[in-house]
Amino acid sequence: MTPLPAFLASHPDAVLVDVAEAKGSTPREAGAFMVVAADALFGTIGGGQLEFLAIDHARTLLASGAPSSTLDVPLGPEIGQCCGGRTVLAFTRLDGPARHALIDRQAKLETAYPDVFLFGAGHVGRALAIALAPLPLTVTLVETRDLAPDGLPHGVALRRVAVPEAEVAMIRPGGAAVILTHDHALDFLIARQALARPDLAYVGMIGSATKRATFARWLDREGGDPAALDRLVLPIGGSTLRDKRPPVIAALVAAELLTVLLA
Repeated sequence: MTPLPAFLASHPDAVLVDVAEAKGSTPREAGAFMVVAADALFGTIGGGQLEFLAIDHARTLLASGAPSSTLDVPLGPEIGQCCGGRTVLAFTRLDGPARHALIDRQAKLETAYPDVFLFGAGHVGRALAIALAPLPLTVTLVETRDLAPDGLPHGVALRRVAVPEAEVAMIRPGGAAVILTHDHALDFLIARQALARPDLAYVGMIGSATKRATFARWLDREGGDPAALDRLVLPIGGSTLRDKRPPVIAALVAAELLTVLLA
């Protein structure tokens, strides 16, 4: 998705549509927003008839030059929706100061996104980076090899390092470590560092039940805490579907991460 600053730069005349109030059952919560230009959109307030009404009203403002306004919309049969709640939408013409304020607002939201460090930029690592990029997460891909992963989406940071296990210290509390390297020994070193941090919400490693048993023996031999194994997700992606195609693994792991990080 086009970043907000780039969207605003390419659409100098636009209206911010803000969910100012959300009462009862509504498509989006208060604070959700979208930006409407004459021929383009950024973001969403939930779709459906509510969003169509909002887009139409915003473009009417653009065409008429009218000032900012609000709409109080009951989400019932009158507009063809049956949510049952009520939404107040605020419409703001985005002049220079309003644009800067919106960019700052989005930046603050993004700094609060949980960290997800992906250790390994192979097929699954790249697929998972792509799957996670549109989500409210801060994604970092860590690799030791001199790879040049093609097609990494905007917002995914790539770090090439010699000692990837040291990068575990960079994950902010509440974040996740997903271990997907090409080397089992390297996986084990990273996992040991990650499991030593009880403030991480998720530590996962790609592999099998056999790999888990091997890691348990290695951890015991290295003097690690056996209780830490209870926090290790291995295999990653759940057990309902055993499909080894990278995009499928990525989708399963993305869902697993969201249930932990956004709960």
